[in-house]
Amino acid sequence: MKALILRQVTDTAQNPAPLELVEIPVPVPGENEIRINVTVCGVCHTELDEIEGRTPPSVFPMIPGHQVVGRVAEKGPGAHRFRIGDRVGVAWIFSTCGACGHCINGEENLCPDFQATGRDAPGGYAESMTVKEDFVFQIPDVFSDAEAAPLLCAGAIGMRSLRLSGIRKGQRMGLTGFGASAHLVIQTVRHGYPGTRIYVFARSAAEREFALTLGAAWAGDTTETPPEKLDAVIDTTPAWKPVVEALKHLKPGGRLVVNAIRKEEVDKKELLGLDYPEHLWLEKEIKSVANVARKDVSDFLRVAAEIPIKPHIQEFPLERANEALLELKQRKARGAKVLRIRHPDKE
Repeated sequence: MKALILRQVTDTAQNPAPLELVEIPVPVPGENEIRINVTVCGVCHTELDEIEGRTPPSVFPMIPGHQVVGRVAEKGPGAHRFRIGDRVGVAWIFSTCGACGHCINGEENLCPDFQATGRDAPGGYAESMTVKEDFVFQIPDVFSDAEAAPLLCAGAIGMRSLRLSGIRKGQRMGLTGFGASAHLVIQTVRHGYPGTRIYVFARSAAEREFALTLGAAWAGDTTETPPEKLDAVIDTTPAWKPVVEALKHLKPGGRLVVNAIRKEEVDKKELLGLDYPEHLWLEKEIKSVANVARKDVSDFLRVAAEIPIKPHIQEFPLERANEALLELKQRKARGAKVLRIRHPDKE
């Protein structure tokens, strides 16, 4: 089968094509596993974090990709949840221990043995993959394969960020950055939090315009000041400057949620400009998001189907994955990018 592999951590500025297209054997499902014929896989900034070494794969070579949609093609011993041909998805959460205090208390995203799809186990930038059936999700019929892919990470992590923000109906929310996750968050808030006004901060004029078309009350540059103070802000960027800027705009007692597995180092010096009275005083909070739990994914798929949310997507063939990642690196994003691996009628 065809697959894209990462052989080593690399600097994409020096190597703009870090993923190599290879032919490898089709994987065989083990105990309680299924094999999925992948139709699409979403492209996420976390793949850049893996490639560039901020959260590197645990082994090499590695097949990236953790927003996977496909069809059940084969079942291993003991696998019984799905039928051959069922349409399913795989998210960032590949497996956990199931026995630690975090797992028992419903905080499996904090499990010390958390395994990530495409980082610790082969992911969806390939024609097939295997996974434990307990970490697989049924895809609602309302979505096409390509529409479903970004819901599995950009959407699920957005759902977790909303929960952590503590935002309530009628309050004021900010979104910094307006890519795959934020454009799903704004649709979720507009549906589930009536009266909540949303303020978007983005460097790109195209992103700001896009945010206004999706119902933002205001959209400005990262350094601009919104018309009113905010109860909560969700930061979806890979940079530090938006974090510092967002803290200025919180009300007393407001909360900033950082929705990123890692931050890039290029503007880390911005943190040196933190001023306690201006940025943190008056019981402001900063909360990070760590991975996702299965409940985040399943809950968001349900909510997204009820609304229904319609992700804005741009498709690339598998062979152009490096191009899609480069565009993501250059912040050329309107909605979500999705790799087309195969068509469902060509199993």
